[in-house]
Amino acid sequence: MDFTPSETQEMIRDTARQFAGRVLEPLAVSLDREHSFPRASLAEAAELGLLGINVPADYGGVEAGAVAYSLAVTELARACAATTVAICVSNMVAEVICAFGNEDQRVEHVNKLCSGEYVVGGFALSESGAGSDPGGMTTRARKTDKGWVIDGSKLWITSGTDAGLFVVWARTSDAPGARGVSCFLVPGDAPGLTAGKPEDKLGQRGSPTTALEFEGVEVGDEALLGELERGFPIAMMALDGGRIGIASLALGVGLAASEFANRYAIERKQFGRAIANFQAIQWMMADSRTELEAARLLVLRAAWLKEQGKGFTREASMAKLWSSERAFWACNRALQMLGGYGYTQDFPIERYLRDVRVTMIYEGTSEIQRIVIGRDVVRQFSA
Repeated sequence: MDFTPSETQEMIRDTARQFAGRVLEPLAVSLDREHSFPRASLAEAAELGLLGINVPADYGGVEAGAVAYSLAVTELARACAATTVAICVSNMVAEVICAFGNEDQRVEHVNKLCSGEYVVGGFALSESGAGSDPGGMTTRARKTDKGWVIDGSKLWITSGTDAGLFVVWARTSDAPGARGVSCFLVPGDAPGLTAGKPEDKLGQRGSPTTALEFEGVEVGDEALLGELERGFPIAMMALDGGRIGIASLALGVGLAASEFANRYAIERKQFGRAIANFQAIQWMMADSRTELEAARLLVLRAAWLKEQGKGFTREASMAKLWSSERAFWACNRALQMLGGYGYTQDFPIERYLRDVRVTMIYEGTSEIQRIVIGRDVVRQFSA
């Protein structure tokens, strides 16, 4: 297998790297401390094509593929995980509409997502009693003569304060579990739709995460995405692709922390020599480098399978599980290498550690990834 990036993949990666260094990195600390939303940064990301990396050109995307998307997300996350997660979710929403929407929906919405007219897209699946179990959702969509009326609540919605379009899952029948769930496209300014106060989070504090309340939100028949009562498969397929994005994000944060700590260890002296010369430090450096390189390969394999139109559910879960957990440990080791300095806000390590922790939770917890992988292994050996 050739891991050399193509010319297009290199271009997207380098564009993301330059944008991250020029725009995202200088703002990362203030976003974290002020909990502000990176609207201007996202607008520039849209101009560079970063809100539609794997979206067909006919709908405003750059059509660069899933591998280019993964490479770009890793570069962006090195600088600012909070802005990157908004970019990831918006790309995911655009891809979902391209995959399951009709031509009118693609033309109407995807161009606005890629151009930044919608600012970003939002993914409204989770509820208070339906996080890892989306089949337990209670938000309902009731059929009317004019279309649908949606009532209910959603939780943990990335960019809930500013997204111009939400993909929303709601129950349209009383069928048990995931059956009877449908998917809708709901404008962010729809009457009756309100976003709650942003959660006061441990990390990724520049990415507002809110509840959404739907009180008699009316949408037309054209808002139904895909087939009636076939919303659950849409969510699962979207999450497969989303896991590649979050795995790439975690990898970027882990690399940023590890590389900062490595440079520090070469400059920092104790007992008359650089601490990088001590075996204890070198073992930390070796473990982080090995684990992150393994994460990179798992992520690229999943992205390549997606790009080739092959099944990638298990591989996406493997990449997300390994990348998120190993990136956390890379950040933790980096803090240990800096000692007391790593525990202060004078250095970025503590932010990296806080930002990476949630990657083991959203887009499916590590436990859910193990279930997905384990079930697939059982099927493989039961065949």
